[in-house]
Amino acid sequence: MAEITDKIYTLLEPLLDGTDMFIVSIKIKPVNNIKVFIDADGGFSIEKCVAVNRKLYAEVEQAQLYPGGDFSLEVSSPGVDEPLLQFRQYKKNIGRTVLVADDEEKETTGILREVTENEITLEVKKPKAKEPETIVIPFSKIKKAIVQIIF
Repeated sequence: MAEITDKIYTLLEPLLDGTDMFIVSIKIKPVNNIKVFIDADGGFSIEKCVAVNRKLYAEVEQAQLYPGGDFSLEVSSPGVDEPLLQFRQYKKNIGRTVLVADDEEKETTGILREVTENEITLEVKKPKAKEPETIVIPFSKIKKAIVQIIF
């Protein structure tokens, strides 16, 4: 599967060059179902999704990765409950509330204020405290980070 995933990645990258879109992940199921998750700095619209799907489908067919066209392709953005995987996803979500689980299973919820190459900075409101606390978490310690939808 890793070989096919690498080939899909190679076919997809040129389709995204010059756009604000980027690959989040590619998953291939044993039934030849290709799932491609893409995000974009300016939002991943239905129009962008359809355009990428059509172009990538044609590329996979032309490359004859699956003889007889025996495959299905799904292109979408990651769901709201999916963890952040790429640096650009963190950058894109500055200002939003994020739940971060670290490598010690400690969970911290706060507003993502800054993202550098090595770490993120959260603004965390503590009960009874007048001022929010600033917490810096290195990427190497982050096990999972999920944007929280606040109503």
